[in-house]
Amino acid sequence: MESAQFFKKVKKIEIIASRLVDSLFTGNYRSIFKGQGIEFNEVREYSYGDDIRLVDWNVTSRMGVPYTKTYKEEREMTLFLVIDLSASIFYGSGSVSKKEIESVIFAILGLSAILNNDRVGGTFFSDRIERWVPAAKGRKHVLRLINDLFSIKPQGTGSNLSLALRTVCETQKRRGICIIISDYKTSGYLNELSIIARKHDCIAVKIYDPTDFWFPETGAIEIEDPETEKTILAGGIFPGFNKRYKEYYDHRHLEWLTECHKRGVETLEMSSSDDPGMKLYEFFQKRKNRGW
Repeated sequence: MESAQFFKKVKKIEIIASRLVDSLFTGNYRSIFKGQGIEFNEVREYSYGDDIRLVDWNVTSRMGVPYTKTYKEEREMTLFLVIDLSASIFYGSGSVSKKEIESVIFAILGLSAILNNDRVGGTFFSDRIERWVPAAKGRKHVLRLINDLFSIKPQGTGSNLSLALRTVCETQKRRGICIIISDYKTSGYLNELSIIARKHDCIAVKIYDPTDFWFPETGAIEIEDPETEKTILAGGIFPGFNKRYKEYYDHRHLEWLTECHKRGVETLEMSSSDDPGMKLYEFFQKRKNRGW
């Protein structure tokens, strides 16, 4: 999908974003994100009906009676999007690539945030930081970010997610929302993920192609890793190849889920054959029902 084609769809995406906000966020936008949009105000004695999760146990133990924390709503929130531009994200076995799904998710989230008058920023990365855009408000700013997503010609091919997360940690001093959109075909980022999850409400969105989990039944073919340019001989007709291929990627995926959840990072998985708007709606509907 070229930039010109994509911008023809921006109006439709804005409608989707508006409906997402209307159906999920109106009057409850900040409560969907963990601890976002509020700052500590004071402690006071617990009253019947107060949220027990807000009890300050340290003060309670000292005073001998229950005390609860109170918060005041901040005027704005900051949404920071971490966007994978490594070579593997451009792959698609069907009519839609992972990059196209990533672009639609990015646009819906960004436009949803500005409809709530919040600030949006982005870090675009490959094996280096391709571009960093500070958070700001407004439709014009988000459209600039969308344009960046299409206009950037990545200098790197690999994926250095740890560097991208360190950049966010170093530049985003106030607590906010960090959404990482990637296929996670990388490693060595778990320490940085732990750090960022302690400070921000962190959501990991994993985009995958169906062939990430199963290999087509083909004869012997040479396949190339787009990030390292290494090649191997493979083929779906080789005895046991498909089985080992699926076992390997299933294990990697389960490991990713486990490590994210261990760090309090919520996960959203999205195939290149999914409807991004519907998947986002379902994801945030579940969050709303859980009462973040």
